Amino acid sequence: MKRACGVLLPISSLPSPYGIGTFSKEAYEFVDYLSKAGQSYWQILPLGPTSYGDSPYQSLSAFAGNLYYIDLDKLVEEELLSREEIEDIEWFENESYIDYGKLYDNREKLLKKAYTKFKSTLDKKALLKFNEQIEGLLEETKTYCLYQAIKNEQEGKSWDLWEEELRCFDKEAVEKAKLRLEKEIEFFCWIQTVFNRQWCELKKYANDNGIEIIGDMPIYVAFDSAEAWSKAELFLFDEEHMPKVVAGCPPDYFAKEGQLWGNPLYNWDYHKKNSYEWWIKRLEYALSVYDYVRVDHFRAFDEFYSIEFGAKNAIEGTWNKGPGMDIFNKMTEYFQKKHPEKYEEGLPIIAEDLGLMTDSVIKLVEDSGFPAMKVLEFAYDQNPENMYLPHNYVRNCVAYTGTHDNSPLRAWFETLSEEERLYMVRYQGSENTPYENLHWDSIRTVFSSIADTVIIPMQDYLGLGEESRINTPSTMGNNWRWRMKRDELTEELIWHIAMLSGIYGRHKSKYT
Repeated sequence: MKRACGVLLPISSLPSPYGIGTFSKEAYEFVDYLSKAGQSYWQILPLGPTSYGDSPYQSLSAFAGNLYYIDLDKLVEEELLSREEIEDIEWFENESYIDYGKLYDNREKLLKKAYTKFKSTLDKKALLKFNEQIEGLLEETKTYCLYQAIKNEQEGKSWDLWEEELRCFDKEAVEKAKLRLEKEIEFFCWIQTVFNRQWCELKKYANDNGIEIIGDMPIYVAFDSAEAWSKAELFLFDEEHMPKVVAGCPPDYFAKEGQLWGNPLYNWDYHKKNSYEWWIKRLEYALSVYDYVRVDHFRAFDEFYSIEFGAKNAIEGTWNKGPGMDIFNKMTEYFQKKHPEKYEEGLPIIAEDLGLMTDSVIKLVEDSGFPAMKVLEFAYDQNPENMYLPHNYVRNCVAYTGTHDNSPLRAWFETLSEEERLYMVRYQGSENTPYENLHWDSIRTVFSSIADTVIIPMQDYLGLGEESRINTPSTMGNNWRWRMKRDELTEELIWHIAMLSGIYGRHKSKYT
């Protein structure tokens, strides 16, 4: 990656009048802001469809898009919805937070109206084109559409609660479901074609304006997912099609009892035997959606934490060997053979290597050549050898003040002990900085580092507190909800960001 900078802001956190950020005019305006502010990257969270808990890291499919992000205004322009139909719904009580209940109750119903209108307007030629679009979807995406249709028929229940034949992906039962739910499956396929078209248009606009998209690929799929249901061989499942063990991580900085994620773990012996075919398909899909892929929980490719299915927490678990460099060698070989010029210098992957860093994990990151992550909020433990202190960075890394799992800087300052805060202000040269401006000193500290790439969460630029936190790991109920207000990104703020981009050589900005 080049010496540059970018902003971390989920699509969901964009302002919009319809309850959640979408691929709307506000997204295009945000691209314009990024360009004016001398940014080269926009980092977002996973775009997959979400289920209970609303976490983008617990997606219903690794090969599909979230219907919540479809821009309703575009459907009005296409005369598939009326303005009254979408404005009659009270989408939120507080514009700073997403109300997922209202989205769940209303978004799909509105899209069903739009789909019905769409189908009614098709002539023979348009119908042929629509059928070609559906046929062009990945088989994995079509499987998700089938899964979602059955899930709706089953009143939202996860696949493990379906009748045995369907639960175990019995071929005859699945074929019957395809016939029975043909129209519903086609509806979800239409949603995916709309999602793909709208996202591709937004991404092209960003790329044309010098902004590349950094996306996020969770290492695990959700238990409640099309993949866990239809591809049991990929996972450590028993004969009853149920997990033997599940994913998580041991007690750490974030959680005293560890994090019990509950995702099914991979059967790496199977994947290796099949030359990681499914993983290559997954990365190929991700690279069709994003310019760079941040691989979440990268350390699990070296060693993964295994917890007995049914455990109440993640305290007791075991570390098991992952595929190591073998999987990345196979991926690199595939992509360089298929796209020799595009991937000549390697795969555009960022390794999310946070957490417990053993010698073998560090070696895996080094051997892969992927840039690792450095997070300033992990730096100030008064140890000058701390790898997250900027003087210990290497060029090939992506430096952050914090991530979506961290408190915003202003809130994090309040958690520091007196000794930690003193160490921080001395390191940053912030002894005389007023408290309300400390976040700018932290941002400058990262900007001035040797790191090729710097990504700053939008909340840190805005100087917001705990109310704007995206996610608190190992908790439920109030995550993934924060939204930026329409008037918060001012010209003054854009000027300030552009000035930092220019003076630290991360962009040739006219604001310098």
